[in-house]
Amino acid sequence: MSRTVVITGATSGIGRAAAREFAGRGDRLVLAARSPATLAEVRAECRAAGAEVLVVPMDVTEAGAVAALADTAEAEFGRIDAWAHSAAVMAYGRFDETPAEVFDQVVRTDLLAAAEVARVALRRFREASAGTLILVGSVLGHITAPYMSGYVAAKWGLQGLARALQQEARETPGVRICLVNPGSVDTPVYQQAANYLGRIGRPPPPITSPERVARAIVDCVDRPRREVSVGRLNVVMRFGFTVLPGVYDVLVGPLMRLAGLTGRPVAPHPGIVFAPNPVGEAVRGGWLPDLSRAVRSAVGVTAAAGSALLRRLR
Repeated sequence: MSRTVVITGATSGIGRAAAREFAGRGDRLVLAARSPATLAEVRAECRAAGAEVLVVPMDVTEAGAVAALADTAEAEFGRIDAWAHSAAVMAYGRFDETPAEVFDQVVRTDLLAAAEVARVALRRFREASAGTLILVGSVLGHITAPYMSGYVAAKWGLQGLARALQQEARETPGVRICLVNPGSVDTPVYQQAANYLGRIGRPPPPITSPERVARAIVDCVDRPRREVSVGRLNVVMRFGFTVLPGVYDVLVGPLMRLAGLTGRPVAPHPGIVFAPNPVGEAVRGGWLPDLSRAVRSAVGVTAAAGSALLRRLR
């Protein structure tokens, strides 16, 4: 039976990949994000996969917007079976050099908006005695990195919030809360981030694909789990941070400057912290090769070469 799934942050990166993944399974989708134009693109992608799709342009940080989204979803499809929240923004810069309003908005978007999503979704799930909430966290909810203080603070807060909600959910049978924590992911969030550091950020290797994280999100609806880590080095980084904190602190700064920042200069700017940039919205950020496209190209070249050889033999 198809499910009704709400996705907040559906126009880019992990959220957009999750929308495609749910669509491929025949679920009904309610997609929300700030950019109406990009939402229309994602709706077309998901409808092409055979899904029923409703799009709702909204900003998760605006008062009342999340509750209105839930009301719209229930009015359209009758119920909400699962809610995946992946909306997030990022800012690079030393803490004391990042404008206070930018830091505050990062925390508001990445933590307080997630709390509002949880509040609205869980009230409805509790009334129905059923429902799954998936929050997208980060390995940076377990460790820290310099020059990303707002994002780190929000993801640590989200980690604590999720654990508290999971403990409370033990009293509400049928309601599940899952936290998906990816490491470095090939999404546009790094280029789209606010920047007061002078160098454009990038995901440090090893980098995973947003499609892999999306599959973990979808799997949580089928098999709810308290926490899912997506990233080959997540466990190693958490071990170093916890067991060898002195060594970790010595190494993390140089490694961040080497692997977490590009050499491309950039003037100070607020990125998409306050407003979306539809031009930069996509599933991938271009940090990994698109293997599926490479395979298609290779198949096309091979087929063309085979046809040419066959004609010559004839």
